[in-house]
Amino acid sequence: MQVSDKELHVSETNQGFNTRAVHAGQEFEPRTGAVVPPLHFSTTYAQDGIGGLRSGYEYGRGGNPTRDALQEQLAALERGAHAFSFGSGLAAEDALIRALCTPGDRIVLGNDAYGGTYRLISRVLGGWGIQNKPVDMAALDDVRAAVAEGEGARLVWVETPSNPLMKVTDISAVAEIAHDAGALLVVDNTFASPYLQNPLALGADVVVHSTTKYIGGHSDVVGGAVVVKDSELAEKIGFVQFAVGAVSGPMDAFLTTRGLKTLGVRMERHSDNAQKIAEWLVGRPGVEKVLYPGLPEHPGHDLAARQMRRFGGMISVQFTGGEAAARKVAEATRLFTLAESLGGIESLMNYPSEMTHASVKGTELAVPENLIRLSVGIEDADDLIGDLDNAISQL
Repeated sequence: MQVSDKELHVSETNQGFNTRAVHAGQEFEPRTGAVVPPLHFSTTYAQDGIGGLRSGYEYGRGGNPTRDALQEQLAALERGAHAFSFGSGLAAEDALIRALCTPGDRIVLGNDAYGGTYRLISRVLGGWGIQNKPVDMAALDDVRAAVAEGEGARLVWVETPSNPLMKVTDISAVAEIAHDAGALLVVDNTFASPYLQNPLALGADVVVHSTTKYIGGHSDVVGGAVVVKDSELAEKIGFVQFAVGAVSGPMDAFLTTRGLKTLGVRMERHSDNAQKIAEWLVGRPGVEKVLYPGLPEHPGHDLAARQMRRFGGMISVQFTGGEAAARKVAEATRLFTLAESLGGIESLMNYPSEMTHASVKGTELAVPENLIRLSVGIEDADDLIGDLDNAISQL
C-alpha cells in the first residue's frame, strides 16, 4: 500500500478547528527544531537494500512528506480518516469517479452543478460509459426517483451551496436516500470549506474540494482534494491516484498547507463581508434577486443555519435589466476583479453564463444570463459596497 493511501491518524481530534488547522500534520522538524516543516522536493528516496524503505517513501508519485502533511491537515479538518491531494479539483473528481465507478454506472448530480464537473462527467467520462442524471436536489422525492431509476445510481453528487445559484441541499436527507438505494454520496464542499461545513459528519461518504479556492485562499496555487472515512474507499482512490499520477507537487502542497492554517480566520471575514453586502444589495434599483443563504428570505436559509457554521463568502445577483445589465455591472467594478475562480482574499466577479459555466449552455444546467457571481474577499466591506454601488448606479 502506498504512503498516500495510509490512514491519517490525527491526534487530539476534539481540539477546535483553528487549533487543528495550525497543528495537524505540522510537527516541528526534529533534527533542527524548525517550527515550519521542511519542504521536500526529492522525487526519489534511498533504500536500505532492494525493497528496504528507510522511511516508507519510495517515489514522489507514491508519497511525499510535504503532501502527506497537507493530507493529514485536510483529514483533520474534514473529520475524515484519509485524504488525498491532487493537482486540481477536476483531477480529484476524475480519479474519484474512476476509482468508484465502472462503465455503465450512473451519477445523479444536482441540476446546478459546476460547469467543469458536468463537462467531466458528461463529455469525458460519458465516453467511458458513465451515465448522468441531473435533478433538483431540493426536491427529495425527485432525488429518490432518480437514484432508484433503472439499475440504480452508483454516486449521488451534491454541491451545497451550489455553484452559482446558491441552492442549499439537505446533506443528511440525501445521504439517507443514497444509502437506502446502495449508492454513495459525494459532496463538493468547495463553496463552504471545511470551516463552515463538514459533510462526512452529516452522512456523506466522500468530500471533494477544489483547494484552489478557499482552502488555498490566495489565488496562487491550483489543487484538489478527496477526503473519506472508509478505508476500503480510500484504498480504491489511493490506487487510482498512484496509478494515474495526478498528485499535487511539493510546492503546491506547501502553499496549500500555509493557506489552510488561516482558513478559519479568513472565512469569518468572508462571511461578515458577504452578509453585509447581500443585505445592502436587497432592494437596490436594478437588482431582481439576491441569492445568499444568509438572507432570511433565501429558501435554504434555515437548512443552511443548521448544517453550516456561517453562510460563506459567495453571492449571486440577478438583474432586472437582463443580460445587458449583468454584463455592464461585471465590467464596471474596480475592486471586484472580473475573473474566473473564487475563494481568494481579493474580491472577484464572474459572469458564469460565458465564463465558468459556458460548458452547460443549452442544457438544463444553463445559468441565467442576467446573473453575476461575487466572490467576496476580505477587504473593507464599505469599500466593496461603494464599488458595487458605483457599478450598479450606471444601469
